[in-house]
Amino acid sequence: MAATDLARLKPVDLRQVWQSEAENFTPWLAQPDNITLLGETLGLELDVESTEASVGPYRADIVCRDTASGSSEGALVLIENQLERTNHNHLGQLLTYAAGLDAVTVVWIAAPFTDEHRSALDWLNEKTDQSVNFFGLEIELWRIGDSPIAPKFNVVAQPNDWTRTIRVATSQGREISETQRQQLEFWIEFDEFVRSRGDDIRCQSPGPRHSLYSSLGRTWMTFACTISTLPPSPFVRVELALDGDDAKAWFSLLKSDSRTIEQEIGEDLIWHSLPNRKGARVQVKNDLDFRNQSQREEAKEWIYERLKRFHEVLKPRALALNAADATIDMDEAGESDE
Repeated sequence: MAATDLARLKPVDLRQVWQSEAENFTPWLAQPDNITLLGETLGLELDVESTEASVGPYRADIVCRDTASGSSEGALVLIENQLERTNHNHLGQLLTYAAGLDAVTVVWIAAPFTDEHRSALDWLNEKTDQSVNFFGLEIELWRIGDSPIAPKFNVVAQPNDWTRTIRVATSQGREISETQRQQLEFWIEFDEFVRSRGDDIRCQSPGPRHSLYSSLGRTWMTFACTISTLPPSPFVRVELALDGDDAKAWFSLLKSDSRTIEQEIGEDLIWHSLPNRKGARVQVKNDLDFRNQSQREEAKEWIYERLKRFHEVLKPRALALNAADATIDMDEAGESDE
């Protein structure tokens, strides 16, 4: 196609699609595909718990759980919607609802954000402790010609994980270990690396830990990226983690198609049905040391490329799994191919 044939993106008025926040936008956002899109933008795995939730005499737009760890009892997430320029009234509502629900992640969606309210969220992220997070997002609608209208979330305010983690550790009279510092630095770099690629892959916020999770949009399933310094040698790993009562059944269904999956992934996988546990893992691993500067860029590239392939190949299969379709050999369910 010649460059002159390229079409232009055109903005669409939000009110053309959603006339009312409460009656149109909130129900739309609460739908599984749309809340997953929001979660991927934030690096969270959101499971809607309620809409128009009662908080004393008031009602919060959407209350979710962040289930990125695989647990349905994840941290509480409050979402407040506003299809107009941010104002003080909504900021007050946001804080009132967050306090009443004891939410640890607060998401304010508006169009657009004023500099004053963006600064207010930045200030809240700076002054609150590490367990509380404030996000500001602008919602946009776009189309090309007569194409279907597509939503886009733009993050305008978010926690600064590096400065907050260091500040909290200092205020509590303890120091982050050298390994934790290295992990945090690597994951911050990796997060920037992923975002620079401009695709739809999103991970949870970076932290001083060995694993970083990426949402699939289904409880008890997640992609995990791991950087390890454990003996006998350091390694990096990407895996599909399956947990909960249906994990073995899901694993059996995926493994029955292992040859095709590995061909599409482009390499052999480790099929690990965790013995004496409900969970199972589908993994790929490389003996790279993320702390080694000569291997650091290779480690980021390797993790990213495998995570991308997992999203492309395993995610649609995982989301379509029905545990009732599985026939499980219980002897095989306790074995590991690692």
